[in-house]
Amino acid sequence: MTDRARLTDAPLTAIAPSPGAGFSFARAREMVRKEMRQLFRDPRMKRMMFGPPLIQLMIFGYAVNTDIRDTRTFILDEDRTAVSRQLVEGLTSSGYFVVVGRGERPADVTRALDHGDATIGLDIPQGFAADLAAGRGAKVQVLVDGTSANSANVAQGYVGLVVQRLALDLGRSSAQTDPRTMGVQLEARAWFNPDLKSRVYNVPGVAGMIIMLMGLSLTSMAVVREREMGTLEQLMVSPLRPAELIVGKTLPVVLITALDLVLVVLVAVLWFHVPLRGSLLLLGAGSFFFILASVGLGLLISTISGTQQEAFMTMFFFMLPIIILGGFMFPVANMPVPFQWLSLLDPLRHYLEMVRGIFLKGAGLSALWTQLLALAVMGPGLLWFAITRFHKTIE
Repeated sequence: MTDRARLTDAPLTAIAPSPGAGFSFARAREMVRKEMRQLFRDPRMKRMMFGPPLIQLMIFGYAVNTDIRDTRTFILDEDRTAVSRQLVEGLTSSGYFVVVGRGERPADVTRALDHGDATIGLDIPQGFAADLAAGRGAKVQVLVDGTSANSANVAQGYVGLVVQRLALDLGRSSAQTDPRTMGVQLEARAWFNPDLKSRVYNVPGVAGMIIMLMGLSLTSMAVVREREMGTLEQLMVSPLRPAELIVGKTLPVVLITALDLVLVVLVAVLWFHVPLRGSLLLLGAGSFFFILASVGLGLLISTISGTQQEAFMTMFFFMLPIIILGGFMFPVANMPVPFQWLSLLDPLRHYLEMVRGIFLKGAGLSALWTQLLALAVMGPGLLWFAITRFHKTIE
């Protein structure tokens, strides 16, 4: 048999170029360079990677605000005394309320609320000052537009505080009242957020949501775009091994998302003046594992999506439950018990608890080790599962 015949009968693998016996850092590095060039080559893509996170943070930082200011208030003063006027002045001087109208009859308050002219209706009954002076327990009726339950509860609480403060001031200034016989005196103080600004609570949460969104979108869209354009098949027949391809696809996203995190933290601290009382090292560790979880979920979405449109819809399907169960919009403690247990599978919940604890409370590892441990398990675990599924998909 000739050498030509032996070459023709040889197996295909014997004459095909060998992709290498193991993982090659050189090939992975070139794949990372290729992805970075592809991402930064398009000016629009650069703007999309760094512009939207900052814009979203600014919008959410200002728009997501549960504080009440200049709440429209309708006054019905049936007492017409110096004390009742002092109560109204106490409301308006706080900055939380602004008087938009006054009435002579209870029906005027109802009409103002029905027509949307006022959010709060305050009815000061006749004999208010006399009952307060006699210690009989003066009453004030507060009617609140409950279409916005959160704003109604906050406004109602502010009215209660103003009334209590007025009663305490009058009691202290009365010559006939001994301060020792006034009963329980409530002196409340809010820790970590003395001014009770919702922005201080919301902005760190927005940072976590933006990081999750960027990790999901960049990973899922990048892989699906390669599949749509047909270049994924070209990469599969190249000397690249599956692990090297996956590293090349995920590592640039991790770096870009980490840079977005730095920008978001700087804006939160320097622009919104959110206090950062805790450890940057602890914040970086938690953020790293959280980014791994986001990238892993994005890679997982890419394995079940055939087009970019399908990947976007799948990402939207996952994103909304993640945000709700993560405690960004509603406290987890207020959810039904089954949903509280379900939220333990949500990496955003653990990350928000870490971020808010580090920013506002200055909490350390002793207080946040359970959240960090959960992220340390979820991040690499979710990424490993996605890589395993992606490995089977490309093979």
